[in-house]
Amino acid sequence: MSGAVATAGAPSRPRRRASSQRGRAWALWGSYAALVVFVFVFLVPPFYMVATSLKSDADIAAEVGNPWLVHHPTLQNFIDLFMMPTFRGYFINSVMVTAVTVSVSMVISVLAAFGLTRLGFKGSAMLASSVFLTYLIPDSLLFIPLFQVVRALGLINNLWCLALLYPTLAVPFCTWIMIGYFSSIPKELDEVALIDGAGYLRMLWSIFIPVALPGIIAATIFAFTVSWGEFLYPIAYLYSSDQKVLTVGIAGDLIRGDVFQWGKIMAGCVVAAAPPIVIYAFLMDYYIAGLTAGATKG
Repeated sequence: MSGAVATAGAPSRPRRRASSQRGRAWALWGSYAALVVFVFVFLVPPFYMVATSLKSDADIAAEVGNPWLVHHPTLQNFIDLFMMPTFRGYFINSVMVTAVTVSVSMVISVLAAFGLTRLGFKGSAMLASSVFLTYLIPDSLLFIPLFQVVRALGLINNLWCLALLYPTLAVPFCTWIMIGYFSSIPKELDEVALIDGAGYLRMLWSIFIPVALPGIIAATIFAFTVSWGEFLYPIAYLYSSDQKVLTVGIAGDLIRGDVFQWGKIMAGCVVAAAPPIVIYAFLMDYYIAGLTAGATKG
Protein backbone atom coordinates (compact mmCIF):
# COMPACT_ATOMS: atom_id res chain seq x y z
CA MET A 1 0.00 0.00 0.00
CA SER A 2 2.83 2.40 0.88
CA GLY A 3 4.57 1.59 -2.43
CA ALA A 4 1.46 2.56 -4.36
CA VAL A 5 1.21 5.87 -2.51
CA ALA A 6 4.87 6.63 -3.23
CA THR A 7 4.42 5.74 -6.90
CA ALA A 8 1.35 7.98 -7.18
CA GLY A 9 3.11 10.93 -5.53
CA ALA A 10 6.29 10.70 -7.58
CA PRO A 11 5.05 12.42 -10.79
CA SER A 12 3.91 15.46 -8.79
CA ARG A 13 7.47 16.37 -7.76
CA PRO A 14 8.71 17.28 -11.27
CA ARG A 15 5.56 19.31 -11.81
CA ARG A 16 6.15 21.24 -8.58
CA ARG A 17 9.80 21.76 -9.49
CA ALA A 18 8.88 23.04 -12.97
CA SER A 19 6.24 25.34 -11.50
CA SER A 20 8.77 26.71 -9.01
CA GLN A 21 11.29 27.35 -11.78
CA ARG A 22 8.69 29.17 -13.85
CA GLY A 23 7.80 31.30 -10.83
CA ARG A 24 11.45 32.24 -10.29
CA ALA A 25 11.85 33.03 -13.98
CA TRP A 26 8.82 35.34 -13.94
CA ALA A 27 10.10 37.02 -10.78
CA LEU A 28 13.52 37.51 -12.39
CA TRP A 29 12.05 39.03 -15.55
CA GLY A 30 9.80 41.26 -13.46
CA SER A 31 12.80 42.46 -11.47
CA TYR A 32 14.71 43.22 -14.66
CA ALA A 33 11.75 45.13 -16.11
CA ALA A 34 11.39 47.22 -12.95
CA LEU A 35 15.16 47.86 -12.93
CA VAL A 36 15.12 49.02 -16.56
CA VAL A 37 12.27 51.46 -15.84
CA PHE A 38 14.05 52.76 -12.75
CA VAL A 39 17.37 53.22 -14.58
CA PHE A 40 15.64 55.02 -17.44
CA VAL A 41 13.82 57.44 -15.12
CA PHE A 42 16.95 57.97 -13.02
CA LEU A 43 19.21 58.72 -16.00
CA VAL A 44 16.87 61.15 -17.77
CA PRO A 45 17.76 64.23 -15.62
CA PRO A 46 21.56 63.72 -15.77
CA PHE A 47 21.42 63.10 -19.52
CA TYR A 48 19.38 66.27 -20.09
CA MET A 49 21.74 68.20 -17.80
CA VAL A 50 24.82 67.15 -19.77
CA ALA A 51 23.11 67.74 -23.12
CA THR A 52 22.03 71.25 -22.13
CA SER A 53 25.48 72.12 -20.79
CA LEU A 54 26.94 71.41 -24.24
CA LYS A 55 24.57 73.79 -26.05
CA SER A 56 25.06 77.46 -26.76
CA ASP A 57 22.63 80.04 -25.43
CA ALA A 58 21.31 80.56 -28.97
CA ASP A 59 20.54 76.85 -29.41
CA ILE A 60 18.80 76.70 -26.03
CA ALA A 61 16.72 79.81 -26.76
CA ALA A 62 15.80 78.70 -30.28
CA GLU A 63 14.37 75.34 -29.11
CA VAL A 64 14.77 73.96 -32.61
CA GLY A 65 14.72 70.20 -33.12
CA ASN A 66 14.92 67.52 -30.47
CA PRO A 67 15.89 69.07 -27.08
CA TRP A 68 17.60 65.80 -26.09
CA LEU A 69 20.11 66.00 -28.95
CA VAL A 70 23.15 68.28 -29.20
CA HIS A 71 23.50 69.44 -32.80
CA HIS A 72 26.41 71.86 -32.28
CA PRO A 73 28.25 70.83 -29.07
CA THR A 74 30.38 73.44 -27.38
CA LEU A 75 32.36 73.77 -24.16
CA GLN A 76 31.86 77.52 -23.99
CA ASN A 77 29.58 77.26 -20.96
CA PHE A 78 32.30 75.49 -18.97
CA ILE A 79 34.94 77.99 -20.14
CA ASP A 80 32.74 80.93 -19.16
CA LEU A 81 32.12 79.41 -15.73
CA PHE A 82 35.76 78.89 -14.88
CA MET A 83 36.56 82.38 -16.15
CA MET A 84 34.24 83.74 -13.47
CA PRO A 85 36.19 84.50 -10.25
CA THR A 86 33.06 83.97 -8.17
CA PHE A 87 32.53 80.44 -9.52
CA ARG A 88 36.15 79.51 -8.81
CA GLY A 89 35.62 80.87 -5.30
CA TYR A 90 32.52 78.70 -4.86
CA PHE A 91 34.45 75.63 -5.90
CA ILE A 92 37.38 76.36 -3.59
CA ASN A 93 35.02 77.06 -0.68
CA SER A 94 33.28 73.73 -1.23
CA VAL A 95 36.58 71.87 -1.35
CA MET A 96 37.83 73.48 1.89
CA VAL A 97 34.60 72.92 3.81
CA THR A 98 34.31 69.34 2.59
CA ALA A 99 37.90 68.51 3.52
CA VAL A 100 37.50 69.90 7.04
CA THR A 101 34.09 68.26 7.51
CA VAL A 102 35.28 64.83 6.39
CA SER A 103 38.39 65.01 8.60
CA VAL A 104 36.50 66.15 11.70
CA SER A 105 33.62 63.73 11.15
CA MET A 106 35.87 60.70 10.71
CA VAL A 107 38.01 61.47 13.77
CA ILE A 108 34.92 61.88 15.94
CA SER A 109 33.16 58.84 14.46
CA VAL A 110 36.11 56.47 14.82
CA LEU A 111 36.84 57.53 18.40
CA ALA A 112 33.15 57.43 19.38
CA ALA A 113 32.60 54.00 17.83
CA PHE A 114 35.72 52.62 19.52
CA GLY A 115 34.64 53.97 22.89
CA LEU A 116 31.08 52.67 22.57
CA THR A 117 32.12 49.18 21.48
CA ARG A 118 35.27 48.55 23.52
CA LEU A 119 35.38 50.66 26.67
CA GLY A 120 32.15 49.12 27.92
CA PHE A 121 30.99 51.89 30.23
CA LYS A 122 27.50 51.91 31.71
CA GLY A 123 24.83 52.98 29.21
CA SER A 124 27.06 52.58 26.16
CA ALA A 125 24.50 50.45 24.30
CA MET A 126 21.72 52.99 24.84
CA LEU A 127 24.05 55.82 23.86
CA ALA A 128 24.98 54.00 20.64
CA SER A 129 21.30 53.67 19.71
CA SER A 130 20.70 57.32 20.56
CA VAL A 131 23.56 58.41 18.29
CA PHE A 132 21.95 56.72 15.31
CA LEU A 133 18.46 57.98 16.16
CA THR A 134 19.71 61.55 15.89
CA TYR A 135 20.47 60.84 12.22
CA LEU A 136 16.74 60.26 11.61
CA ILE A 137 15.83 63.84 12.57
CA PRO A 138 15.21 65.83 9.35
CA ASP A 139 17.58 68.70 8.57
CA SER A 140 14.64 71.04 8.08
CA LEU A 141 13.76 70.72 11.78
CA LEU A 142 17.26 71.56 12.96
CA PHE A 143 18.41 74.53 10.93
CA ILE A 144 16.21 77.03 12.84
CA PRO A 145 17.53 76.18 16.35
CA LEU A 146 21.03 75.83 14.90
CA PHE A 147 20.63 79.32 13.46
CA GLN A 148 20.38 80.64 17.03
CA VAL A 149 23.57 78.81 17.97
CA VAL A 150 25.45 80.06 14.91
CA ARG A 151 24.27 83.62 15.52
CA ALA A 152 25.37 83.45 19.15
CA LEU A 153 28.82 82.39 17.99
CA GLY A 154 28.98 85.25 15.50
CA LEU A 155 29.36 82.92 12.50
CA ILE A 156 26.42 84.05 10.36
CA ASN A 157 27.66 84.56 6.78
CA ASN A 158 30.92 82.88 7.71
CA LEU A 159 32.02 79.95 5.57
CA TRP A 160 33.39 78.05 8.54
CA CYS A 161 30.02 77.81 10.23
CA LEU A 162 29.37 74.96 7.75
CA ALA A 163 32.41 73.10 9.07
CA LEU A 164 30.73 73.32 12.48
CA LEU A 165 27.27 72.25 11.25
CA TYR A 166 27.99 69.56 8.67
CA PRO A 167 29.49 67.09 11.19
CA THR A 168 26.14 67.10 13.01
CA LEU A 169 24.71 65.53 9.85
CA ALA A 170 27.56 63.12 9.12
CA VAL A 171 28.80 61.92 12.51
CA PRO A 172 25.71 59.90 13.63
CA PHE A 173 25.56 57.74 10.50
CA CYS A 174 29.34 57.38 10.25
CA THR A 175 29.49 56.32 13.90
CA TRP A 176 26.79 53.72 13.28
CA ILE A 177 28.79 52.25 10.39
CA MET A 178 31.96 52.10 12.49
CA ILE A 179 30.14 50.53 15.45
CA GLY A 180 29.06 47.69 13.16
CA TYR A 181 32.63 47.07 12.07
CA PHE A 182 34.26 47.41 15.47
CA SER A 183 31.69 45.09 17.04
CA SER A 184 32.69 42.34 14.60
CA ILE A 185 36.33 42.34 15.76
CA PRO A 186 36.94 39.56 18.34
CA LYS A 187 37.55 40.82 21.84
CA GLU A 188 40.38 38.33 22.24
CA LEU A 189 42.49 40.70 20.15
CA ASP A 190 41.94 43.38 22.78
CA GLU A 191 43.18 41.09 25.53
CA VAL A 192 46.28 40.09 23.56
CA ALA A 193 47.09 43.73 22.80
CA LEU A 194 46.65 44.76 26.45
CA ILE A 195 48.85 41.88 27.61
CA ASP A 196 51.55 43.02 25.19
CA GLY A 197 51.42 46.47 26.76
CA ALA A 198 49.54 48.35 24.06
CA GLY A 199 47.27 51.17 25.13
CA TYR A 200 43.81 51.81 23.76
CA LEU A 201 44.99 54.36 21.20
CA ARG A 202 47.72 52.00 19.96
CA MET A 203 45.13 49.22 19.80
CA LEU A 204 42.84 51.45 17.75
CA TRP A 205 45.60 52.47 15.35
CA SER A 206 47.24 49.05 14.89
CA ILE A 207 44.25 46.68 15.00
CA PHE A 208 40.89 48.34 14.57
CA ILE A 209 41.60 50.84 11.80
CA PRO A 210 43.32 48.34 9.44
CA VAL A 211 40.60 45.73 9.96
CA ALA A 212 37.75 48.23 9.60
CA LEU A 213 39.23 50.03 6.57
CA PRO A 214 36.22 49.25 4.28
CA GLY A 215 33.90 50.74 6.88
CA ILE A 216 36.10 53.82 7.22
CA ILE A 217 36.05 54.30 3.44
CA ALA A 218 32.25 53.93 3.39
CA ALA A 219 31.83 56.45 6.20
CA THR A 220 34.24 58.85 4.49
CA ILE A 221 32.25 58.68 1.25
CA PHE A 222 29.05 59.39 3.15
CA ALA A 223 30.57 62.37 4.96
CA PHE A 224 31.89 63.69 1.65
CA THR A 225 28.48 63.35 -0.01
CA VAL A 226 26.72 65.14 2.84
CA SER A 227 29.12 68.08 2.96
CA TRP A 228 29.55 68.45 -0.80
CA GLY A 229 25.89 68.37 -1.77
CA GLU A 230 24.18 70.08 1.17
CA PHE A 231 21.93 72.97 0.11
CA LEU A 232 19.69 73.93 3.03
CA TYR A 233 22.33 75.05 5.54
CA PRO A 234 24.41 77.15 3.10
CA ILE A 235 21.38 78.99 1.77
CA ALA A 236 20.17 79.68 5.32
CA TYR A 237 23.47 80.90 6.82
CA LEU A 238 25.45 82.41 3.91
CA TYR A 239 24.45 85.34 1.72
CA SER A 240 27.57 87.07 0.34
CA SER A 241 29.25 85.75 -2.81
CA ASP A 242 32.70 85.36 -1.25
CA GLN A 243 31.31 82.99 1.40
CA LYS A 244 29.01 80.82 -0.69
CA VAL A 245 29.69 77.23 -1.67
CA LEU A 246 29.09 75.60 -5.03
CA THR A 247 25.53 74.35 -4.54
CA VAL A 248 24.19 77.73 -3.44
CA GLY A 249 26.39 79.78 -5.76
CA ILE A 250 25.06 78.07 -8.90
CA ALA A 251 21.46 78.77 -7.96
CA GLY A 252 22.17 82.26 -6.63
CA ASP A 253 24.42 83.95 -9.17
CA LEU A 254 23.29 82.27 -12.40
CA ILE A 255 19.64 83.16 -11.90
CA ARG A 256 18.79 86.85 -12.10
CA GLY A 257 15.11 87.51 -11.53
CA ASP A 258 13.30 85.62 -14.25
CA VAL A 259 16.43 85.18 -16.40
CA PHE A 260 17.89 81.68 -16.22
CA GLN A 261 21.29 81.10 -17.79
CA TRP A 262 20.46 77.49 -18.50
CA GLY A 263 23.67 76.60 -20.29
CA LYS A 264 25.89 77.82 -17.46
CA ILE A 265 23.54 76.44 -14.79
CA MET A 266 23.70 72.97 -16.28
CA ALA A 267 27.46 73.23 -16.78
CA GLY A 268 27.80 74.19 -13.12
CA CYS A 269 25.66 71.21 -12.13
CA VAL A 270 27.89 68.91 -14.18
CA VAL A 271 30.99 70.31 -12.45
CA ALA A 272 29.36 69.93 -9.03
CA ALA A 273 28.24 66.35 -9.76
CA ALA A 274 31.61 65.21 -11.15
CA PRO A 275 33.55 64.65 -7.86
CA PRO A 276 30.90 62.41 -6.22
CA ILE A 277 30.48 60.44 -9.45
CA VAL A 278 34.23 59.84 -9.72
CA ILE A 279 34.52 58.82 -6.07
CA TYR A 280 31.57 56.44 -6.24
CA ALA A 281 32.84 54.94 -9.49
CA PHE A 282 36.16 53.91 -7.92
CA LEU A 283 35.03 53.14 -4.36
CA MET A 284 31.51 51.73 -4.83
CA ASP A 285 32.51 48.23 -3.69
CA TYR A 286 33.91 49.59 -0.43
CA TYR A 287 30.83 51.71 0.12
CA ILE A 288 28.42 48.79 -0.33
CA ALA A 289 30.57 46.54 1.86
CA GLY A 290 30.71 49.18 4.58
CA LEU A 291 26.95 49.77 4.60
CA THR A 292 26.22 46.02 4.61
CA ALA A 293 28.59 45.33 7.48
CA GLY A 294 27.28 48.28 9.46
CA ALA A 295 23.72 47.03 9.04
CA THR A 296 24.34 43.36 9.88
CA LYS A 297 27.23 43.18 12.32
CA GLY A 298 26.17 45.79 14.83
